[in-house]
Amino acid sequence: MMAGCLFSAAILNAQTVAEPTNAAEAKAKAEAAAKKAARDAVVAERYQAWVAALPPEQQAWEKVLQENLGGFYLPGHQSDKLAHKSDAWDYVVDDPKLKRVLLIGDSVSRGYTLPVRQQLEGKVNLHRAPENCGPTANGLKKLDIWLGEGHWDVIHFNFGIHDRGTPLADYKKRLEQLVVRMQKTGAKLIWASTTPIPDEPTKGYKAASIVEHNQAAEEIMKQYGVAIDPLFEAVTPHLTELQLPHDVHFKPQGYEFLGQEVAKSILGQLAEAKK
Repeated sequence: MMAGCLFSAAILNAQTVAEPTNAAEAKAKAEAAAKKAARDAVVAERYQAWVAALPPEQQAWEKVLQENLGGFYLPGHQSDKLAHKSDAWDYVVDDPKLKRVLLIGDSVSRGYTLPVRQQLEGKVNLHRAPENCGPTANGLKKLDIWLGEGHWDVIHFNFGIHDRGTPLADYKKRLEQLVVRMQKTGAKLIWASTTPIPDEPTKGYKAASIVEHNQAAEEIMKQYGVAIDPLFEAVTPHLTELQLPHDVHFKPQGYEFLGQEVAKSILGQLAEAKK
């Protein structure tokens, strides 16, 4: 009986110790979140003042970004602009003598946007869609916003990682609709095969899903005469040194590698168009 009482008391003491710790952790998280919100609010206010001083066409672009980048990417973009740093969503002043090229894709595409822009500086006007484009379902909703009102000579696009859980029939139907809509612009289309992902069940990653979706997408591209940029095949032999461990994203040198491949693909299609 005495032993049972002692055991019960021990449990109560443990609970008493645990509760303040959990409460302290929750309080610390809440305080950290509040501080971050306050910092973000200051940055947002300064950013709005920066936008107000821009020429009208640049203000219009920043408004598009504010409406589409979302809570994850917008604060980073605001901080970059205040720090005079370039990012994937820089406003592009077109050189009328150069072709206009649009990149459409997810966060991997975002990662190689600046390397592509550097590779093609003085050769094309390189723009990118004003968000992480995500899955084909989002593409059908947002494509007109991404295309804007200007003429495009080349559209380099990818939908894949965010569609890894999309049934193949739905993926093919949506992707085909996107291809048909983009072809109506008169631009030369280039589809980039989706880069590999690891097998990570806890993150919902299944390597085979990308292979399956790439195969399905390739069939559509061949059917519609869309050029193919084989990024999957190009980067696969170099994943150990170029991709982050247990992740779909890449190291800086990985994005440089992908940027070089994308740039070569775009220049190749422009050269082909001249023949």
